[in-house]
Amino acid sequence: MGIELELHSGRPVRKGSSRDTLLRGSYGHGEALSRVLSTLDRHGSGKLGWVDPYGDTLFNEQEAQVARQEVTTLIQGCTDDRQKAALLDLVELLEACAATPGSFLWFMGD
Repeated sequence: MGIELELHSGRPVRKGSSRDTLLRGSYGHGEALSRVLSTLDRHGSGKLGWVDPYGDTLFNEQEAQVARQEVTTLIQGCTDDRQKAALLDLVELLEACAATPGSFLWFMGD
């Protein structure tokens, strides 16, 4: 099980070609990212708890800004190097999404 990430300039098309809006992807930390996000409360107030490890989740630029703050806390408490690398990659994509009007960060679960 893993979660891949893609940053898109607009809402990605799930059926058809999403490559038209693709700005950047992260495909190397799927399992580690899934493990660390699975520890979060799905019913809590945080945005990252919304990420579905088995389906797709989209964050717009406002949600990315809020989630970015959550990742900072997760990084500080992380002792696993692979999970920390996954979180550092995630934070870069969240920052890019928050700074790009109309963009979306697509979490693609297994």
